[in-house]
Amino acid sequence: MKKWFAYAGIAASVILVAFGIGAIVIGVDGYNTVRDEIAAQNITAGDDAAELTDGQLQPGQAIKTGAQARAFADIMEHHTLESTEGKRYAEMGRFLTPSGTDTSDEALAAKGPDGRPVENGLRNMWVTETALTTALNTSYFAERVAYFSIVMGVALLLTGIGFLVLTLGGALGWVARPSHAKQSLDTASAAT
Repeated sequence: MKKWFAYAGIAASVILVAFGIGAIVIGVDGYNTVRDEIAAQNITAGDDAAELTDGQLQPGQAIKTGAQARAFADIMEHHTLESTEGKRYAEMGRFLTPSGTDTSDEALAAKGPDGRPVENGLRNMWVTETALTTALNTSYFAERVAYFSIVMGVALLLTGIGFLVLTLGGALGWVARPSHAKQSLDTASAAT
């Protein structure tokens, strides 16, 4: 029975090591994929980047990491709020009146050449801004998940190695006996 426990301990240790290696590989792949995809977008910080990000980004700097993407998303939000005079998507009307103010009442909306209400372009800008900043913030999150996967992989790997050492030590009798136990055995052998 003791032999089966040793085999089970070895198997569990090998599985932990395998999961650890797998988590590290997946984490590194995810990290590289996020960075490659961000770099492929060729995003560069604008002239006011340093001011708006407290120096985290510099004008003309290429955006290559999740943290930089998140900072750039904040810049985009700032510029959109400037364009809409501090109004967010839900605070704006769907259409524009003939005087240029926003409204959600179709009857009050200005009509285009086709007779349809004129859409509020600034409100539509929020749709685009939200889509782009969501993608940028998701890249930040994905990069953090990759880091977590790598850290958990290392933890699983070390745990598996530790269990393997303990299992092999116990199964093969590598555990050192206390010196008083050895003396007792030597005394018992000498007495016989």
